[in-house]
Amino acid sequence: MSSDFLAAKPKMPDLGIGLGLRRELASQTFASSASIDWLELVPENYMNLGGHARSRLDEAKAKFPLVTHGVNLSIGSTDPLNTDYLLQLSKLLDYIDAPWWSDHLCFTSVDGAYMHDLLPLPLSTEAAVHVAKRAREAQSIVGRPMLLENISYYMHMPGSHVAETDFICEILERADCGLLLDVNNVYVNSVNLNFDPYKFIDELPLERVVQIHIAGHSRSDEILIDTHGAAVIEPVFQLLEYVLKRTDVKAIMLERDQNYPEFSEILAELDQLRDMVKQLQPRMLAGACKSA
Repeated sequence: MSSDFLAAKPKMPDLGIGLGLRRELASQTFASSASIDWLELVPENYMNLGGHARSRLDEAKAKFPLVTHGVNLSIGSTDPLNTDYLLQLSKLLDYIDAPWWSDHLCFTSVDGAYMHDLLPLPLSTEAAVHVAKRAREAQSIVGRPMLLENISYYMHMPGSHVAETDFICEILERADCGLLLDVNNVYVNSVNLNFDPYKFIDELPLERVVQIHIAGHSRSDEILIDTHGAAVIEPVFQLLEYVLKRTDVKAIMLERDQNYPEFSEILAELDQLRDMVKQLQPRMLAGACKSA
């Protein structure tokens, strides 16, 4: 089967090593443009806004390439797609000239009420067909390549009868979109749900990976919680290395959303990522230097 997305991927820019744009870290982030190649922002925070948020966005746009990672698409919901949201998102993406955009492979709304959480979908053929149809429509409305991210979750939804990797493959192929691979989510789920994370990676459509997330987590009552509030641990770095040896990617982003350390610690983690990429995919960094 031909794929417009796979044909377009080699032409997407190499962004390099990035960080999430967070209000609490904005001034230090902007002052560290020599150490950060690009920024990812939550689009819901920057739609139709003025004041400090617009000023922060404008400064980010002047200093870094930008992409968005949304939380309100609710691609797996049975609610109608929110076309107003997608049109606002499209305007924001046009303004920042984002090469792609992403959201989560989950649902966040039921009967028009937002749950303010990323809820897992039943791993079924019916759900995959439903999500893929909505993803195609969303990508068509926005007019830019879309990536869906594998989420962390703590139980299998009722009605699941296919492997998660088959579920992801089916959706991405039917929708002809990309994968934002979160290696920390894979690791957290592998510990909590008792599976081999390397086998999971091997079964994914790695050729569709454009961007990677890496983050820290915490342990609570014998399970791991995906908090983005701690340093990345070595097994997660090892999983990232495994992926980078198997497929070309365009961007890697360090997620930190709470329990902020000294900014020097965040920069040190970015340097650790950069050292790995220099060894395994130097092209990504060379492209980032040209686009900066």
